Amino acid sequence: MFALLRPSDGREPLDALRTLCRDYRLAEPAPGQGHFYADFGTFRLKWERHGEFDDFTIYRSGADPDAPFDHPAIALLPAGWLEALPGHCIAATHVTVQGPAADESQRLPPPRAFDGDSLIAATVADESARVFTDLQLDPQGCTRFLMLDARMGAAHTGREVQRLLDIEMYRMMAMLAFPVARTTASELDAIERQLTQLGLRLETAGPADEPQLLGEVTHLAAMIERLAGETSFRFSAARAYHALVRQRGGELREQRLSGVQTLTGFLDRRFGPAMAFCESVGNRLEVAAQRVARASSLLRTRVEIEREAQNQAMLAAMNRRARLQLRLQETVEGLSVAAITYYAVGLFGYLIKGLHGAGLPGEPELLTGLAVVPIGLIVALGLRRLRQSIMRRHGGDDEFVP
Repeated sequence: MFALLRPSDGREPLDALRTLCRDYRLAEPAPGQGHFYADFGTFRLKWERHGEFDDFTIYRSGADPDAPFDHPAIALLPAGWLEALPGHCIAATHVTVQGPAADESQRLPPPRAFDGDSLIAATVADESARVFTDLQLDPQGCTRFLMLDARMGAAHTGREVQRLLDIEMYRMMAMLAFPVARTTASELDAIERQLTQLGLRLETAGPADEPQLLGEVTHLAAMIERLAGETSFRFSAARAYHALVRQRGGELREQRLSGVQTLTGFLDRRFGPAMAFCESVGNRLEVAAQRVARASSLLRTRVEIEREAQNQAMLAAMNRRARLQLRLQETVEGLSVAAITYYAVGLFGYLIKGLHGAGLPGEPELLTGLAVVPIGLIVALGLRRLRQSIMRRHGGDDEFVP
């Protein structure tokens, strides 16, 4: 089995499959098909399309018990066909299955089949078979699994082999997130240091420093948004692949063999921490985003408080100016009353003098002096009514009316 990451240019392996089928005079896969299986005589081939990769499984019979990996099924493919497939190989696995053992020696892998120091083994399927591997790459770049003493039916054996293939395939797909997590972690270290320094500066910063602080917060928010966009898919895919690896491992129903670790035990010890690191980086990214949001909210609150204080000061100044204008208006109004009264009294004096010349009794100067007070009151009341009428017409408030 080998899995190929689908290339970004959108190329599909269907063209290569059609070519292979034409060479062997078999029915070709239909356009848009996501699954294909065919018997090519010396080998059988199965192809499946997944979300971001394609996997090919090649089957053959006739493995040598003494050299179980010397004749891989992939060697039966036409020369150059494998190289013509689009995409990058992310996982390749060679699984050899041998039936019930005649004696105890056939229940153990041949010498030099695996690295004894890295051997991983267990019984699977309720002790119906023994599985051996070292999860190391052979010269062809394949990891190797050997299933011995398989006392199961063909369908059951096929399911167990598929579980082993799924574990290796999904494990490698999940590990794509690990280098991304390492790169992101180094960037997060710098972002977290800047956030700590920013928090310290927010405690002592003055109003003049706020524009610069706002620019720094915006820059950090943009960096975190970029990291989230670059890593969210990879981290979520890693979580899904990790869950599939754990599920397939549990379905194997392993039992420990003396002196060696099980496959699930190895995955928990070596693969699990890598996935935990990816998960921690994703959590750190979310926490950093929350810290930036809180810093931005705190800075915005400070700006709003200072703006509110400025608005209150401005309103107080406007109120003082309004009161000053009212006092000036009252002063001007008093002068206006005096001026209008002066001219009205003068006109009244001319009228009295004219009437005195026409025979009106009394002294004109006395009558004019006596008319000053009533004329002043009439002028003041008239101006007051006029101002009240104007304020009511324009929505003014009478509370400032003297």
